[in-house]
Amino acid sequence: MTNELSRKISPITVNEERIAGRLNQLAQYGINDHGGIDRSLGSRADMDARAWLKDLWKREVAADVSTDPAANLWAEREGSEPLKPIVLGSHHDAVANGGKYDGAVGVLLATEVVQALKESGYAHRHPLKIVSFSAEEPNPYNISTLGSRLITGALDSKQVSEAIHLQTGEKLSETLKKLGGDVTKISEHLLNSEDMGVFLECHIEQGRNLIDHGISLAVVSTITGIYREEVTIYGEANHAGTTMMKNRHDALLAGAELSLAVEKIVVALKRRDTVGTVGHFAVSPNSANIIPGEVHLIIEVRTSDGHVLNEILHQMNQKCAEIENKRQVHIKRKVILNQKAVPMDPLVRKTLQQSIKECNETYLDLPSMAGHDSVHMVPIARTGMLFVPSIGGKSHCPEEETKIEDIVKAGNVLIRTVMALDKELD
Repeated sequence: MTNELSRKISPITVNEERIAGRLNQLAQYGINDHGGIDRSLGSRADMDARAWLKDLWKREVAADVSTDPAANLWAEREGSEPLKPIVLGSHHDAVANGGKYDGAVGVLLATEVVQALKESGYAHRHPLKIVSFSAEEPNPYNISTLGSRLITGALDSKQVSEAIHLQTGEKLSETLKKLGGDVTKISEHLLNSEDMGVFLECHIEQGRNLIDHGISLAVVSTITGIYREEVTIYGEANHAGTTMMKNRHDALLAGAELSLAVEKIVVALKRRDTVGTVGHFAVSPNSANIIPGEVHLIIEVRTSDGHVLNEILHQMNQKCAEIENKRQVHIKRKVILNQKAVPMDPLVRKTLQQSIKECNETYLDLPSMAGHDSVHMVPIARTGMLFVPSIGGKSHCPEEETKIEDIVKAGNVLIRTVMALDKELD
């Protein structure tokens, strides 16, 4: 009987009880009084979670466990041939008062897939690796997707050396050292295309597409581009009682008008893959009896289409000129991030889609509107992502939830995908 035929007749499946138990167990590291998870880089909860994961991988997966200079955690089971590894994983850290599924699902499904293949006696040609990246989430050092960016050379190690904890003042380099990393050795251990053949990440969607369609799985087509600019509006501070309305140059109202314009421009596009946000707004002098003289805000646009971004910026340029003329203010703009959209690998996407069909499931093709570690794996490996639903579209909060049945479906799809890629790729 061929391996392919055997796979279709008696597919290897994941263990639901084991996955559910491990999700609950990992959630205990950092759980707070509100039911949320506090597990940021370098915290006691982070260190305890790391120790638990490493022990789990050694004990249950019988894998070789290591920590790289960026403090990313790795587990490896050797393959029967000298081929590039197939890697699965995500991150184990959490935002402040976050949920128990973001990141954790990807790490624990990776663990389950490799363990299930081991227990079945499946002889994989490629080495299989599990990774849990450091500090994917925003953290007190103000550097997100830290581990994946640092180990691929997408983040300057000098920036890491200079970063400090916003509350404690501890150097990030010292924190990474405490976790088993070493910034001084990054350049000697950068990941490249010889270190990884495939990277697969399962993640909660963190949106409403799957839940609204009543579908359990999505194959990610593209990870969104993220554009941010700082905007400073200079008006004229003056007495709020004695300055007539016609003589005012109110920076706050100019900023409010620009913020509403961003919403109007993006809504008019009617695109599922494009959103715009003004998430930071600071007013000076911020006093009840003074007309605001200066406003600082940050505009963010996320889209998977560069042409759409250009159109939005064109309309924003026109609106800024209009506001300057109308309100007699000066608008200064500075681009602080222009991260292009990143498409997922066509072969991996096709394999995920085929595996979903073999499991008699349906799926959506979706762009990811959040950034992920997968972005930084694209330059070095065939990369693909699988989404499971977020109930109510909630994430980064204690109410974050995904049904275990959907997680199990994703695990079975990942097993089939790994087996197919293991067979097809040399």
